[in-house]
Amino acid sequence: MPPIDKVIHERARLLIMTYLASQGKSAVSFNELLEKLDFTPGNLSIQLKRLKSAKYVKIKKSFRDNKPHTTVSLTATGGNALTGYVNEMEAIIKTLKKD
Repeated sequence: MPPIDKVIHERARLLIMTYLASQGKSAVSFNELLEKLDFTPGNLSIQLKRLKSAKYVKIKKSFRDNKPHTTVSLTATGGNALTGYVNEMEAIIKTLKKD
């Protein structure tokens, strides 16, 4: 069996990745992630930094109406990693169902 992607496997990062993949938008605001996923700002920042270091997300910081505005988008690498992770989980489930 292939190894499980430990970056995605952590619950908070899995929630972020699946939310980004399911939205059909090129980018999601930091505040939207906070609201929809019910994270604290500090926890979300830490998880996003980990995903960014794995090149799974891209973070863009700008200003909107003189206020900081941060958006997050899933990279192609991140999308492929998430698909691979889901396939790994399905393979594990199928293996366990056989027993």
